[in-house]
Amino acid sequence: MAAAIPDPSSFFGFRPGSERNIARWDKIVDYFYLLDQKSDRIRVVDLGPSTEGNPFLLAIITSAENQANLDEIREINAQIADPRGLSDAELDQSIKKGKVVVCQSMSLHASEISATQMAPELAYDLVTGKDETTERILDNTIFLMVPCFNPDGQMMVTDWYNEYVGTEYEGAAMPRLYHKYCGHDNNRDAFMLNLVESQYMAKIMFQDWHPQIFQDHHEMWVYGPRLSISPYCEPLHPHGDPLIWRELNWYGAHMAYKLEEAGHQGVITGAIFPAWSHMGFHWLGNYHNIASMLTESATARLATPVYVHPHQLGGEDGSTLHAIPHYKAQTNFPNPWPGGWWSVRDMIEQQLVAAKSVMDIASRYRDTVLCNAVQKALRQTKRGEEDPSAGFFIRPDQHDPLTVTTLINILLRQGIDIQRTRTCLTFDDTVYPAGTYFIPFAQPKRGVVKTLLERTFWPDDSWTRQKDGSPSRPYDTVTDTMAEMMGVHVDPVPVSHQNLTDGKHNFACITKSVPMPSGLIGDGAQGYAIDPRYNAGYRAVNALLESDIRVSRIPHAVSTSGRSIPPGAFVVKSADKSRVEALTPETGVPFYSLRESVSDTTLVKPRIAMYQRYWGGNMDEGWTRLTLEQFGFSYQTVRDDDLKGDLNSAYDTLILPDDTTDMMVGDEDAIKKRLQNMPVPEKYRSGFGESGVEAISTFVENGGTLIAINNACRFAIDQLGLQITNVVSGIPSKAFYCPGSMLRVRMNTSHTLGYGMPEQALIMHWHSPVFSVNPSYYNDQYEVIASYPEKDVLESGWLIGEEHLAGRPAMLSVNHGKGRVVLYGFHVQFRTQTHGTFKLLFNALYGM
Repeated sequence: MAAAIPDPSSFFGFRPGSERNIARWDKIVDYFYLLDQKSDRIRVVDLGPSTEGNPFLLAIITSAENQANLDEIREINAQIADPRGLSDAELDQSIKKGKVVVCQSMSLHASEISATQMAPELAYDLVTGKDETTERILDNTIFLMVPCFNPDGQMMVTDWYNEYVGTEYEGAAMPRLYHKYCGHDNNRDAFMLNLVESQYMAKIMFQDWHPQIFQDHHEMWVYGPRLSISPYCEPLHPHGDPLIWRELNWYGAHMAYKLEEAGHQGVITGAIFPAWSHMGFHWLGNYHNIASMLTESATARLATPVYVHPHQLGGEDGSTLHAIPHYKAQTNFPNPWPGGWWSVRDMIEQQLVAAKSVMDIASRYRDTVLCNAVQKALRQTKRGEEDPSAGFFIRPDQHDPLTVTTLINILLRQGIDIQRTRTCLTFDDTVYPAGTYFIPFAQPKRGVVKTLLERTFWPDDSWTRQKDGSPSRPYDTVTDTMAEMMGVHVDPVPVSHQNLTDGKHNFACITKSVPMPSGLIGDGAQGYAIDPRYNAGYRAVNALLESDIRVSRIPHAVSTSGRSIPPGAFVVKSADKSRVEALTPETGVPFYSLRESVSDTTLVKPRIAMYQRYWGGNMDEGWTRLTLEQFGFSYQTVRDDDLKGDLNSAYDTLILPDDTTDMMVGDEDAIKKRLQNMPVPEKYRSGFGESGVEAISTFVENGGTLIAINNACRFAIDQLGLQITNVVSGIPSKAFYCPGSMLRVRMNTSHTLGYGMPEQALIMHWHSPVFSVNPSYYNDQYEVIASYPEKDVLESGWLIGEEHLAGRPAMLSVNHGKGRVVLYGFHVQFRTQTHGTFKLLFNALYGM
């Protein structure tokens, strides 16, 4: 049967990785289904549609005998991942019958085309191979292959390349995001799971299969080593089991050995990519006790080879955390590549060796890998039992209880053990109500729990500072504490595991998603109110407005049949009761009956425009679109040619997502420098220029609202002549530095922009401006919505130079002409993760 299977070259009509050829995802899908049809070693599963409706595939490759017993093997693997309650004899039996589960994903970043081109060849080799190594791999492992993590982007990039192949623009980067919402940021979504592709991968890794090994194939810059493999470099993130870091060394050493054996030059280990980085799957997986790693191949110009002169090869300076000091032979880089032509085929050859090497060592040491998987789970559980705190309590009666529910449901998708109290608990003078969530440390996923929920402090030491004291730039944000991002308060349990579980307390395990409360509460004789503290309330309001139901807003506190509500409540009148009742199942929020008639202000469905540029696209713009869509806000994307004439007749609000002025206005000299003189087709050289600046200024003068997020504030301040200074501009990094940290702010909750917010909140500050209002005749036109406290500003992350922002404004509203400018000196909707500050954006969109 194997002889009848066509190899990839004959199927696609070219060898994968050959010059100027890219196999498109739809054809790759056809090939995998052909393999499924012709071989009993592979099972192809369509997990569902991608963001834009393309198939997201999982290929399960193993021996025919294992294929026939997949359900049993998966159940055994679940016991190995969470062996609590099993006897030694039961564990020995599970290890004896179990298989090592190896998961590998390809081309999460769609412009990094090589891994998805490699995937058909890797599958073919395993499906048809008859050598001893392949047979052992198939017998002892279950290989879970995700041939393309980003199907939509793969098709975009392929079509883009083919459009310009043979022209001066051949191999240039796409002008727009290669994922509808996030572009390159899709591997920053493994913990929040906003994207459907992330949800599929989380289900594979954290719920269904619990692999012992995960490898994610990527590409990196062209002028350094040819391939970077595990282990990671310093600094080391806490909370991972020590065996994880030893395993990464073990797998990396075997890969490096096999690559060197096969004659591949330029392989580096233990460098470039730190062990503390963003919580993508290849980092987050380590805290799930999955040895999770990267391969990073030197890139090319998509399918076009590049020539690299020997003198162009080098390291990077010490300003970046992942620097390598030079391009010379060293213990982790003994065989530097000398330069020359570099192509996708070169990448595929090295990736094939790396991918097979991981499976090879797993198959050779099946018992060891499975025994250590049990060890990691039991040791992490034991550490949790010995922690002075038993875990975290999360109260359901918080400022925004519906966002608490959202957080819990996201954590459940991580496969985390979550329980709920059946009765009240009292510790010292603190009473936790029945229904309080309890997330124990005594579980195999202790590392995940602590990583995502515990305050985090970036190490400030010799690993993270240069010789002159300047900080080395971290790879990404320095904290991913999702509860802080979401505005959910997490309480460390004040007693140990033993004291909490001694029989006095009654807990119930949560086994499925927690439903959102909804419905009408009370008779609604005077109408119904939606609490402005609920993020989900804004989604409900937008659904009401879309149905032409009148919604208004109350500028003062009000008492309802269910609760006391602060200023900013949304109101629907009693006349609309039947129409509102029909909508309640989809709104996911409770409507509280008003006790008396109230004065209110009618809302008008907002007319929102958001600027979108080319030059590779703007990820913050994409995330902003996703945030608006998740909460039911309609908007219009506007480009350069749309920013002219009478904007006020079409829009009430214009959003400028986080961006630099030169990229928005179109300063081609600055952009060419940034893009390293990459050729760009003329129609994709964007920038709204002086005419756009004038149109935006006129829009605000005539009554429009301009929203500027993070670095886009500089454009608004400079071009509209606002009397505001960014006090941290130009300060050396060793005096002020804040690379993606959660900071404390005080909120003006009586202002319309602060409606529904708590008086103390947390914001995401990542190289953000810090404001000072310059003294002028018009001081009263500048309103402070959020400001930093005088001390103790840092909640999680890294902050150098607290004194430079202490007491300063973080968010301003400026009356300008007949309109206003809203300036967010932070990432208000960061990667659709900072639920705790979404309301600050949403309030501005209603134009009150």
